[in-house]
Amino acid sequence: MTSKQDAEGLVEPVDQRIHRRFNDALEARGYRADSAQQAAIDTLANWLDAWLVGRRGWLRKPVAGIYLWGGVGRGKSFVMDTFFAAAPVQAKRRVHFHAFLQEVQQRMGAFTGQNEPLVRVAREVAQEARLLCFDEFHVHDIADAMLLGRLLKVLVDEGVGLVCTSNYAPANLCPNPLYRDRFKPAIDLLESRFTVLNLDAGEDYRERAGAQEAWGFYAWPLCPPMADWLHQQLAFTEAVERDVVLEVNHHPLRVLAREGTRALLDFDELCRHPHSSADFLWLCQRFRHIAIYGVPRLDSEGIDVQQRILNFVDIAYDSGVYLLLGCEAELDEVCRPGSHLDFVRTRSRLRQLTTQVFACE
Repeated sequence: MTSKQDAEGLVEPVDQRIHRRFNDALEARGYRADSAQQAAIDTLANWLDAWLVGRRGWLRKPVAGIYLWGGVGRGKSFVMDTFFAAAPVQAKRRVHFHAFLQEVQQRMGAFTGQNEPLVRVAREVAQEARLLCFDEFHVHDIADAMLLGRLLKVLVDEGVGLVCTSNYAPANLCPNPLYRDRFKPAIDLLESRFTVLNLDAGEDYRERAGAQEAWGFYAWPLCPPMADWLHQQLAFTEAVERDVVLEVNHHPLRVLAREGTRALLDFDELCRHPHSSADFLWLCQRFRHIAIYGVPRLDSEGIDVQQRILNFVDIAYDSGVYLLLGCEAELDEVCRPGSHLDFVRTRSRLRQLTTQVFACE
């Protein structure tokens, strides 16, 4: 059992430290852990204790990390965030998975023309962080699938401890059969070297009244009064710039209006053009209040359009953006069950928006 000296000079075992921080965080929220959450924090505490010992000893191929998965609202991010804050590891990072992949792709540019640029970047990351925590681990495009298998292997081989949360079991991470074979080595690695834990037996904490603060507005239906209302919510003044073409990652993106860190975008421009998650990250870093006008019923849209709006909602949510959605219909009509594998998570996040209904003629 490993120990960590606290501020008063007392030595506290690592697993006890993790449990104490978790219980304190629950008490501060007025919650009690359900059986699934308790199993998760027990697993994390025991793994970290053994991993810290294993890294200093001769243990071969220790468990590389923990993979927590389950439906929305099961407390995965809360468990991981509490664990991350308590983990007595100086070189540690917690990062949204979209943002990490973008970072890796950007850093690979520094090794253009050299052998194994991905391996070089992965080794750099391993030197910078001995513990990596990934939130919202999932794969939706061929670029991610090709990147991840080798990236994870190098990180594990370099001894980086990894904790991941996901809505999917490892076997279901990459549902598209066109590039599933390219991701299979990553699935095999997760299943063989990680402890995989399902949190679906627990309570859905997002169902609790007042459990989440509203992070914007969901407005419907589309009409001129809504358009005026969005402008008012964004507090545009006479200094507002309209119909602006921005250069985002070396290609154009048209914004209906912008002023300061506030922007109004059109759904067609954002989701019917080939914009990437990297573009959405750029927008959410540049603008802190974002309104999107013209969101349709998504079940009639192509899978690429659906995936873009889902990715944008994920990134905006994790980035702390204040989001205003101007939609064609109420939420259950816009995100009908069965339209897309990820709509369950998206509906859960959009239900945290305050609803604004317009009486349009």
